[in-house]
Amino acid sequence: MANSILVTRSSMPEFDEYMDEIKPMWQSHWLTNMGPEHKTLQQQLIEYMGVENIDLFTNGHMSLELTLQAMNLQGEVITTPFTFASTTHAIVRNGLTPVFCDIDPVTMTLDTEKLERLITDRTCAIMPVHVYGNVCDIEEIERIAHKYELKVIYDAAHTFGETYKGKGIGSFGDASCFSFHATKVFNSIEGGAVCFKDKHLGEILYDLKNFGIHGPEEVDAVGANAKMNEFCAAMGICNLRHVDDEIAKRKKVAERYRMHLDGIEGIQLNVIQKDVKSNYAYFPVIFEEKLFGASRAEVFDKLAENGIGARKYFYPLTNTFAAFHGKYDVLETPVALHISKRVLTLPMYADLSMEDVDRICEIILSCKY
Repeated sequence: MANSILVTRSSMPEFDEYMDEIKPMWQSHWLTNMGPEHKTLQQQLIEYMGVENIDLFTNGHMSLELTLQAMNLQGEVITTPFTFASTTHAIVRNGLTPVFCDIDPVTMTLDTEKLERLITDRTCAIMPVHVYGNVCDIEEIERIAHKYELKVIYDAAHTFGETYKGKGIGSFGDASCFSFHATKVFNSIEGGAVCFKDKHLGEILYDLKNFGIHGPEEVDAVGANAKMNEFCAAMGICNLRHVDDEIAKRKKVAERYRMHLDGIEGIQLNVIQKDVKSNYAYFPVIFEEKLFGASRAEVFDKLAENGIGARKYFYPLTNTFAAFHGKYDVLETPVALHISKRVLTLPMYADLSMEDVDRICEIILSCKY
């Protein structure tokens, strides 16, 4: 459809800017293995994100999976089912058992009031998820983790560029893992990163992402291959130059949506969190059919009929995946289940026009009347 609107669109620099960034590769032929682009992006991200240490990976999932492996954990990891498959799969692929905590009905992040009761003598870590750019209850998670001597690994895929009380979001927990996938606020085409404080953890992560190789004839550990290549790093360098402008544009899109949808009966909009500098990563809307007069499915279909892509994100919950059939009781996370059946993320990207936002909202509101 000529006038179709996708739920997201990747941010890209001008063609010539990217060509200028990658041109030196044709002289050096250095395409991967922590080359100049990789090192430049790594340093620029430390400065931009306000973190002590960072390492880059081929994607966000490997940043999660290898961070868990680097910590050499055993037992249970408390997390949330209201997330992308990667979070749960990273836990399971490390031979660990996910224990699902319900979510807060407002922020849709892990509900810390239900967290402590899930801790057992097998609990080794907490993996909270910052959702839609909403930041978890960091202080309470840190308090509980300290009390029980648990590791905290944040899935921070949705929060690039954010700060909480003036501190970079990647500076919390034992580690914070980011995705630089093409659909994210900041992308390197494919990519990911881990922010961490413990340099020993960083050494293990490096071994795990590079086969444990320390030199041409020296392999000190068993590792995988999860290195970011130079072309992806170059895209990251270019996009980082423009990310603040991209976020500012996203803010205007979010404000336009709110102008139309705020205060409408049966619609719950995303919370505006105190002390959080948002990146406006997503625009989720929760539809309560009895109050709004139309279901999430009806709104989704009406938008699709008009060439507008929305996403049931996150649906289904990870604790309902066929891959885990019979292992979990979804009724133990009722808030997450309720929201997963009612939430739509609307189109959100920097170049979405105000006219298109108006049209999207007009179609949504037409379902009500």
